[in-house]
Amino acid sequence: MSPLSDLPETTSAPLSGERLRALVAPMIRGTMVERCGMEMVELDAQGGIMTMPVAGNTQPAGLLHGGATIALAESIASFAAMLQAREVLGEGAQAVGASVSALHHRSARAGTVTATCAVRHAGRQVASYLVDVRDESEALLSTITVQTMLLPPR
Repeated sequence: MSPLSDLPETTSAPLSGERLRALVAPMIRGTMVERCGMEMVELDAQGGIMTMPVAGNTQPAGLLHGGATIALAESIASFAAMLQAREVLGEGAQAVGASVSALHHRSARAGTVTATCAVRHAGRQVASYLVDVRDESEALLSTITVQTMLLPPR
């Protein structure tokens, strides 16, 4: 049984705080999400917010690694898509990434970056999201689109 099985069939309000962290913690243990220090702030099928420290996620030049930025965006979009899959296909449905496209505008050297994810298409088989990643001063670092496939329960 998925840790998200504790969620209601539909989520009328975004999940946040300790309840969200408790539901997500078992799913991220030992994953890239945990290793990169990503933290879920808010989540629903329409999108969400996730943060990540720059420290430990840099390239040799000392800048935030573009791959880490993409991983942050794909992570929040995939969590939102899991909720969308569950809403349209029922308990046990999953979502998997199908396509990611990133445009990096600038980078960061320190602090925390925030990914804000918003649904662009929420269907029965596909869900697409637009993710903006910003630094602590709200400067836009990257714009990333993520398309996911929604899978019925097995």
